[in-house]
Amino acid sequence: MGIAFGIVGLFCAGLVVLLQASFRRDRSFSDYAVGGRSYGAWLQSMSFLNSWWPGGLLLSLTGMALGSGVVAFYMPIYSLLTVMLMYVMARRVWLWGAANDLKTQADLLRLRYDSTALAVTSSVISVISILPWLVLGFKSLGAMFAALSLGALTPGRSVACGVALILVRQVWTIRMGMRGLVISDMYQGLVAYVGGTALILGLIAWLAGQGVSPGHLPARLLGVPGTSTGAVGGPLTLFSMILTGSIGGWCWPPIFVRLYTADSVRSMLRAGVFSAPLSLLFSMALVVLGLMAAGLPALHADPDMAWFTVAGLAAGPVGLGLAGTVMLAATMGGVDAIIQAMGTQVANDIVGAGRVLPYRTSILTAKGTMVVATALAAGIACLPIAHLSVLALLSYQGIIQVAVAQYGGLFWRRGTAAAGIAGMIAGFLTAILLETVLHAATGWFWGLSSGVIGLAVNAATYVALSLLVPQRTAETRRVALLFAGTGRPRADTDAAPGQAAPATLAHGDAS
Repeated sequence: MGIAFGIVGLFCAGLVVLLQASFRRDRSFSDYAVGGRSYGAWLQSMSFLNSWWPGGLLLSLTGMALGSGVVAFYMPIYSLLTVMLMYVMARRVWLWGAANDLKTQADLLRLRYDSTALAVTSSVISVISILPWLVLGFKSLGAMFAALSLGALTPGRSVACGVALILVRQVWTIRMGMRGLVISDMYQGLVAYVGGTALILGLIAWLAGQGVSPGHLPARLLGVPGTSTGAVGGPLTLFSMILTGSIGGWCWPPIFVRLYTADSVRSMLRAGVFSAPLSLLFSMALVVLGLMAAGLPALHADPDMAWFTVAGLAAGPVGLGLAGTVMLAATMGGVDAIIQAMGTQVANDIVGAGRVLPYRTSILTAKGTMVVATALAAGIACLPIAHLSVLALLSYQGIIQVAVAQYGGLFWRRGTAAAGIAGMIAGFLTAILLETVLHAATGWFWGLSSGVIGLAVNAATYVALSLLVPQRTAETRRVALLFAGTGRPRADTDAAPGQAAPATLAHGDAS
């Protein structure tokens, strides 16, 4: 036990030294929120991976492969499609962001539609949707402490230890904002996804040496939802899973804000080139590990802990320590990204809706929100709440309702603010109703999830209202100027003394 915790402790010590050495005061809220848009391709790629693959997926994806089989490959597939989607939207998002000092996803919607109401609506949906994932991040650290203590810590104490560790980590997240996140993401990303991939491949080799092979999988693990193999779901279940993940990836605020931290469009695109193969190798190897682990009958009693069990069987305390370090590195990135995004969104998009807050007020609001969000999630994580993972998955069905207004606004000039708000609310309510009151009705749609059905309602509402109640002439001209890359300048009170304020379009409320 001491060896395992010692390895994790060395990782934490290295992180603290790095953060302390790189600390510097922010000069503006933009500096705090998006790191001054100053990061190159490698930092961008690791930052994306550290936000995209939280540590809990080391447990859940391995466990899914072990318990459900090859369907777990849907996650590497949609993750690759998400990186490809970045190529389509990256240029416009970054250029609008740099020219207009955009800091959040809601800022983009406010700029595109000239609607504070639409921005606030998307922010509220986002904050509600990401909170369960923050709680799950804390709980996954509880699983790490339970595994590394060899059962000496009770479940409650394990979660409390995980919460305490993250609370200490948040001192730097709250102090340094996005700059601290991106710098630590590089360190954590190398450990989690380079070192983690090497560890996964090593565990696969060890399993192969034990005579375990994916070629001997039982038929139940080879079934895909909706096929004739007898697997549950309809013919569109797998399509629904991949579609939800692909388009929903850039709807999460912690992921989306990464687009603004790059120093150029070129760096963003190069980050995709760097991160895509590593993401694919990491996730595919993790699924193969889970499939091979299915050959060990003892693991089926608790498939979600297979990550630690296999590591312990292969290399004892050292294996447990390495598995815990990889998981901690990945979890810190995901948790930090969520907390930072929540603070920035509340300060910039809810409290600061329709107006620019003074720098000090913005910083205090963001940091206060981060403290409250951390404390709230930590308290919930220490409670024995059943089905929290189900709630987190359901939140994906809600967050993708932001997609229509977001992607529609980026690629279709005729979309209106009223249509975006109406579609978002209609889709969100449809998804909630189908998951609660009308859950049985989802069986009528050949395996489509509640979120995808809600997305269809959302898109139909958005297109119909945009065509039936078109933009006014002034709005059409404003959108045309925006797509042409120009806009009306206004004073930016958030700029640091001595800095030139960026050109931006005035924020009004056309909804």
